[in-house]
Amino acid sequence: MKRVASGLCPVVLALALAGSCSDAPAPAGATPGAPAAAPRAEGPPWFEDVARAQGVVFDHLRGLEQRFWFPETIASGVGWIDYDGDGRLDLFAVQAGDLDPRGRPLPGDRLYRNLGDGRFEDVTERAGIVESAYGMGCAVGDYDGDGDSDLYVTNVGPDALWRNEGDGTFREVAAEAGVAHPGWGTSAGFFDHDLDGDLDLFVVHYVRWSADTEIDCKSSYGERDYCAPKNYNRPSSAVLYRNEGGGRFRDVSEEAGLLTVFGNGLGLALCDFDGDGWLDAYVSNDGNPNQLWINQKDGRFVDKAVLAGAAVNRNGAPEASMGTVAADVDQDGWQDLFITNLRNETNILYLNQRGQFTDVTPRTGLALPSLQFTGFGDGLFDFDLDGLLDLYVANGRVGYWEPVFSKDDPYAEPDQLFRGKGGLAFEEVFPRGGTREDFCGNSRGVAFADYDEDGDVDLAVLENHGPLRLLRNIAPRQGHHVSFALVDERGQAVPGAACTLELGAVRRHGLVAPCSSFCSSNDPRVHFGLGPATRVERIVVRWPGGAQESYGPCDADRVHVLRRGSGQALPR
Repeated sequence: MKRVASGLCPVVLALALAGSCSDAPAPAGATPGAPAAAPRAEGPPWFEDVARAQGVVFDHLRGLEQRFWFPETIASGVGWIDYDGDGRLDLFAVQAGDLDPRGRPLPGDRLYRNLGDGRFEDVTERAGIVESAYGMGCAVGDYDGDGDSDLYVTNVGPDALWRNEGDGTFREVAAEAGVAHPGWGTSAGFFDHDLDGDLDLFVVHYVRWSADTEIDCKSSYGERDYCAPKNYNRPSSAVLYRNEGGGRFRDVSEEAGLLTVFGNGLGLALCDFDGDGWLDAYVSNDGNPNQLWINQKDGRFVDKAVLAGAAVNRNGAPEASMGTVAADVDQDGWQDLFITNLRNETNILYLNQRGQFTDVTPRTGLALPSLQFTGFGDGLFDFDLDGLLDLYVANGRVGYWEPVFSKDDPYAEPDQLFRGKGGLAFEEVFPRGGTREDFCGNSRGVAFADYDEDGDVDLAVLENHGPLRLLRNIAPRQGHHVSFALVDERGQAVPGAACTLELGAVRRHGLVAPCSSFCSSNDPRVHFGLGPATRVERIVVRWPGGAQESYGPCDADRVHVLRRGSGQALPR
């Protein structure tokens, strides 16, 4: 993350700081005589934190002592996985630990089983997950085609592949599967890039870091602080593993063309961006131009981010680029991109217009509210079921800056929730984060799912050196809902599959995108708020490869299974 001096005028600073976390000292940054920020209109809460009450007790550890080593400030992510095949989404949290433990015991990753009544139980040991690496992110997918979901975990050092044994346990097989890369992995995702019927694996890498390369950096106040990636000048490249069958992968990064471009990769989105039926990859880089890897249909990828307008912002500058979401914001059938950035950089929305992207951030109402915050995990979902996408952004610092928002954690910032107003317009919801009081923490990964099966989207937020929050959706409902599981012949989710709902003259578009946000994995089902509609007349699915299939009609307020090749929408 770049360290840049603020060029904002005092009035802009005062407005941007409106509504600091309630336990913080008075905001700094506004000069005497600057106009007071306009009072904010607060509404009912949209979310409530039920983690500890429901059995999710997890505290992230960035280190037994704070050494200001670079990886401490990035971790970690969280993911949803139905590991036991009971139809309920379980929760996996990635632990960091310590980069120099010296034999001292450390907490590891944790798996929480969804009991179906809103409660969870910790089943980590029972499931056989024993992880001591410095964890970053996770990805979920059935890579071996046996009908159950497997789990990939990125680390600072060799990554882990937890193969689901189908009996409630996992076995770590990264080395024998050929995916134990020794670098610093961040976001990752499964997808079928060559359309051969099995899931390949794309892994983003950040900086070629080791303890020997660590350097001392200072904050603008002269205190020891975390460095920026450019201080190291050691960018990395993404890795593509081709699924060879039999539980084995082969690193095809070089022949795929991925070694032609380097960057400090943090975010990843996998979908068909140019509409040719083949899945592409978008990599968000911290301080370097982002990459849009367009699938050439012959095993090769070409970075067309510059030509497509998705490499830098509207001013031609690369940004910090952390959390990355592919979603159809303007509902035209093409997947747009939303990316979170560092303070003093606005978060950014690239509008996809038939494969060409335009930075339309100033038109959205999202620019000014993001200037004073550092965004990580993010998601675009219809939280209040009114038929319009809303936006959640998890914020947290990577350095000591003014103003301080929390007396307990100088890195804490309020998360943000934005209500969709239609078109490209959003407005911020207060209190910040959509909770009863400003939701303030040093947030990193966020994963979204309707874990309690009540028809609205909930979320799990993991704080760096803080607790895992489980935010249950309690937003006032503005309509009906429907969800679809787009699955293959084995009943497993098909990443990158897209669907269009027909509601009379209205069309709504959705995407199977478990790989999203920051270092996290979402519910693979596609969720829609329907507003007043109670019935979907038809659903058209576009499978990877371009084949289209029609389903429906089907009723609202339930989950339907759309199995490839069946042509029938079956209620779950």
